[in-house]
Amino acid sequence: MARKKKRKPSHNKISNLTNTILSILKKEKNKTFNYKQIAAKLGVNDASSRNQIIKKLQQLKAKQEIEEVDRGKFKAIVTAEYHTGILDLNAKGSGYVICDDFDEDVYIASNNINKALDGDEVEFYVYKRRKRGKFEGEITEIIKRAKSEYVGVIQLHSNYAFVVPDSNKMYKDIFVPINKTFKAEDGDKVLVSLEDWPEKADSPYGKVIKVLGKPGDHNTEIHAILAEYGLPYEFPYEVENYANNIDTSITKEEIAKRRDMRDVLTFTIDPKDAKDFDDALSFQVLDDGLYEVGIHIADVSHYVKPDTVLDDEAYERATSVYLVDRVVPMLPEILSNNACSLRPHEEKYTFSTVFKINDKAEVKDQWFGRTVTYSDARFAYEEAQAIIESKTNEIPAEVSLTGKAYKTDQKIADATIKLDELAKKMRSKRMRSGAISFDKVEVKFNLDETNNPVGVFFKTSKDANKLIEEFMLLANKKVAEFIGKQKPEKTFIYRVHDEPDDSKLAALQNIVGRFGYKLNFKDRKSTTASLNNLLKDVAGKKEQNLVDTLAIRSMSKAEYTTHNIGHYGLAFDYYSHFTSPIRRYPDVMAHRLLQHYLDGGKSANEAIYEDKCKHSSNMEYLATKAERDSIKYMQIKFMQDHKDEEFVGVISGVTDWGIYVEIIDNKCEGMVRIRDIKDDYYEFDESQYAIVGRETKNMYQLGDEVIVKVKETDLVKKHLDFTLIGKHE
Repeated sequence: MARKKKRKPSHNKISNLTNTILSILKKEKNKTFNYKQIAAKLGVNDASSRNQIIKKLQQLKAKQEIEEVDRGKFKAIVTAEYHTGILDLNAKGSGYVICDDFDEDVYIASNNINKALDGDEVEFYVYKRRKRGKFEGEITEIIKRAKSEYVGVIQLHSNYAFVVPDSNKMYKDIFVPINKTFKAEDGDKVLVSLEDWPEKADSPYGKVIKVLGKPGDHNTEIHAILAEYGLPYEFPYEVENYANNIDTSITKEEIAKRRDMRDVLTFTIDPKDAKDFDDALSFQVLDDGLYEVGIHIADVSHYVKPDTVLDDEAYERATSVYLVDRVVPMLPEILSNNACSLRPHEEKYTFSTVFKINDKAEVKDQWFGRTVTYSDARFAYEEAQAIIESKTNEIPAEVSLTGKAYKTDQKIADATIKLDELAKKMRSKRMRSGAISFDKVEVKFNLDETNNPVGVFFKTSKDANKLIEEFMLLANKKVAEFIGKQKPEKTFIYRVHDEPDDSKLAALQNIVGRFGYKLNFKDRKSTTASLNNLLKDVAGKKEQNLVDTLAIRSMSKAEYTTHNIGHYGLAFDYYSHFTSPIRRYPDVMAHRLLQHYLDGGKSANEAIYEDKCKHSSNMEYLATKAERDSIKYMQIKFMQDHKDEEFVGVISGVTDWGIYVEIIDNKCEGMVRIRDIKDDYYEFDESQYAIVGRETKNMYQLGDEVIVKVKETDLVKKHLDFTLIGKHE
């Protein structure tokens, strides 16, 4: 568990003095230094070291790398251009800076990191030379730390402590003075806040701000995942209190200000375990052969007002976080599960998009505004699916929410069947325009009452899911179009998705080519068509999950912005997020802006909203990482109970230290280390995505099926190690 402490280097051996002096002068490029100040910074004071420094200063001056400003006072000659970027560290302590000024990332060796940490915004300069064809640089300043809090395990000593961080991207243990350990016991998992990193200290200094519990304990580990990404797991008292005191009653005065749609047939379709119902659909057949379809969204902005503690908290969170065993909601329960949840047989305030649609699924008329609705029924996806498949109003016992077979209202069954027909037409139109159909299989767990995983199942998207998805896409698209096409332009929240990067697509082709698939990237249309064919062809095959994952990774990331560039994956010119304000803050902003413009308001301040978009995208990214970590944690927990079984898996990644194997039955991924494969000496062959035995020429290649057994499970580090039994014939 414990990492050996590195001893501080003794400073009498001044190794690589030239670089050290240069780095001191460049770090404070506007200051002058004499030899005594440099000696003090190096922590040396013997005569021979001082003489060496004086000699080196003269050499550097002669080479015109530094200048003598006053007698004996030197400063760096700044020829280098300084750039800023974001540091992406690897586990070895070196890394790359991602910077818009360069087409490729700039390599930073570990001795030039200069106390920067993963994700920090840094200033750096680039050497003239290139390392292995890449630019190489040195970090000169930390502009902004990405995070100041880390989760780790505390090791107590008599008068100080160290916290060993869980994250393999944090290359230093954190020194904690004994009076700042927050009464943590040796071996506890804690949250530590960085306070300072003194010039001469090997490690940053910090203080413990929370004791999370004992490593390996379920709640400790789940809280640790949230803490690692700075995500909260409870609401401050004043926020709960504020929410509990909001008037959530439905009043005559408020109804008078809205379009009253309580008499129109309305229902919700959601996952069977959902607690908050964001959206409902209403349906009626009109006289002129058109259908009126209403997409009704909880009117969160009616309750969550700007400049309140509730709004500040919702903005900070920006999203609900869906972990395997719990949801960390964006809004307190009184709103998310009660007032804003469109529960059956209750009247609710909603924000609606109402469309008149013909039989070809074309929108002939649209209306946006605040409404009051009444939900006539609530269905689970499985129940709606039963209606679609049987074309009747009968819900069989095995999918019924109550566990008993029943008949739903015939009108609702007819509406569901018609909406499904329209959704399928909308979907096929989208696919013809070049949308990409990512139906990635979701891994879900059956948990017992103590949250232990007792089984794994896969969630796939069926017609009922796609019905809801299409109408949500329609609402999001039409709201964005309605505002985006107005002249003069108005500030709005868009959900954009850039085109994929050519090099990523080429890498994807390279890998899927090994499975015999071909892609065609001639133009946008052929690219999306061949991606869709690929996703269709791999469905149900052993390599499906691998190819799905790689295809998603080859795409750009969708994000929030006020600058609309359209949505590549959906093939929409305008797209926003409007339909989930209970769990996403950008949707709340979209509601407010839409209402503001419906009321004739002027364009909102773009810079303010762009900042809010960036924050929302960033929080979404952290929530996704936490969700992934919680799945990984559960998979390892699940595998702990299956240590004696052999599993068939697919090689899902190959590196120079081992191969990653994903088990076909349960999608758990683990690592087989090269040093553990004993039948030969294996070497990594990057061009083949394989490891090859030196003697036998035996090859294990990406996509091969192999048999593995669990070797080791580490819940704390979230590692799963396999032993390789051999190829699966």
